[in-house]
Amino acid sequence: MRKIYVFDTTLRDGEQSPGVNLNTREKVEIAYQLEKLGIDRMEAGFPAASPGDLAAVNAVARAVKNVTLIGLSRSRESDIDAVREALQGAQDPCIHLFLATSPIHRQHKLRMEKAQVLETAQAAIRYAKKYFSKLEFSLEDAGRTERDFMAEMVAMAIREGANVVNIPDTVGYLNPSEYGAIFKFLKDTVPDIEKVQLSAHCHNDLGMATANTLAAIQNGADQIEGTINGIGERAGNTAIEEVALALETRSEFFDAKTSLVLSEISRTSRLVSRLTGMVVPGNKAIVGANAFAHESGIHQDGMLKEKTTYEIMTPETIGLKESKLVLGKHSGRHAFRDKLRDLGYDLLEEELNAAFAKFKDLADKKKEVSDEDILALLEEKLLDTPEVFSLQTIYVTYSNEATPSATITIKGPEPQPIVAVAEGNGSVDAIYNAIDQATREEVTLGDYSIKAVSRGKDAQGEVHVVLSQGEVAAQGRGLSTDILEASARAYLNALNKLLEKRKTYTKRDHANL
Repeated sequence: MRKIYVFDTTLRDGEQSPGVNLNTREKVEIAYQLEKLGIDRMEAGFPAASPGDLAAVNAVARAVKNVTLIGLSRSRESDIDAVREALQGAQDPCIHLFLATSPIHRQHKLRMEKAQVLETAQAAIRYAKKYFSKLEFSLEDAGRTERDFMAEMVAMAIREGANVVNIPDTVGYLNPSEYGAIFKFLKDTVPDIEKVQLSAHCHNDLGMATANTLAAIQNGADQIEGTINGIGERAGNTAIEEVALALETRSEFFDAKTSLVLSEISRTSRLVSRLTGMVVPGNKAIVGANAFAHESGIHQDGMLKEKTTYEIMTPETIGLKESKLVLGKHSGRHAFRDKLRDLGYDLLEEELNAAFAKFKDLADKKKEVSDEDILALLEEKLLDTPEVFSLQTIYVTYSNEATPSATITIKGPEPQPIVAVAEGNGSVDAIYNAIDQATREEVTLGDYSIKAVSRGKDAQGEVHVVLSQGEVAAQGRGLSTDILEASARAYLNALNKLLEKRKTYTKRDHANL
């Protein structure tokens, strides 16, 4: 069975989703999980985009060991040099060069003729090959490029030593028959095409990214590019988990498979959703909350008689457990440790103690604690941000006939706690006004969202916020059975990240003086 290589761009194209801004620690955390998932190639970022992204790519390069680590680069020597710097320390580095090739891009963006595009790409590949043994070249907007020019560009990339040539549907314009035909055309017409791997990179603007990717595989693509949960620019990218499960479930049809550890899919999806703040829709294929749920009486009857009547794959395949509500306030440390190991976590003693204390605190508030609750606690605890400000107490008064007010006590840099009282248009607004007053920080709230971590009236609520201050932005998360407390924690979490980022920007500005 043919192996399909998986190129994950969650940390690059995925991070380009509007509102997503991952810090270095979050990128490394996702990178570790992607390594566990078993991806072959990881695009960690665009080093030339900013000093912060260069540093983050370098941190990922030094952290992961069992994956090809990739940095994105325009066809410019300065970009290539930035990738060289960022991938220092990588076990298996690779550069990903790109240049637009379609008529609309040549005319309006590049202002180049075909010959200039060819020469620019050729020069960039030659320069990059001095420093990288592995190189991928992408024809940006290949889907709208003339076939003869596309073939000419691919042939040039092969002659210059590219290892992978990517044929992206950059704007999600094509349908599966059109996209698949491009790969067949290249396989049939370009000399020495067998010397490179052809890669499919699809965007989801018309909802066909996964279908197009599968069509490319059927027509000879060796590699697929995508993101976890399908996040990315505009409507997103191909969802890696959808392609992997399609190949697994219909192996007799595609005769191709990835080498992903499928049981890590659910955990990877949760982590990416939590750190990016992009909620996975309930009806999302493979990883949505309803993907393995059955409500129709006819469906339930069929499931009880024979699961395969309505379930073409099992939840266990992607790492979900059917048994859930098993721990409560009377559970001990041993049972808690066993549950963590079952969920894939083997914590150090100090980390276990901190997580167990959080669990006990939650168990006092809830009758039963689900796997989702425990995972949410762990991910919140293990990804703590250095705290300048932390919540101590919160008191809110609300009436539909009076202006809501909040009294909040915050521990700050000084020994004495800070107490602030403020009113607002609602309870959350009052809390945030009080925090602003206590911290004396002027910030803009760009996004606020709530979701339930588990089911039931006593479910934990998770709040996600995005704060900005000038050109600096940060996202924060807060978790509690009380949504007002979760809102306060999310705001302070984002504010602490914002302050940390502000230090980086200040250092950069001083360095540029």
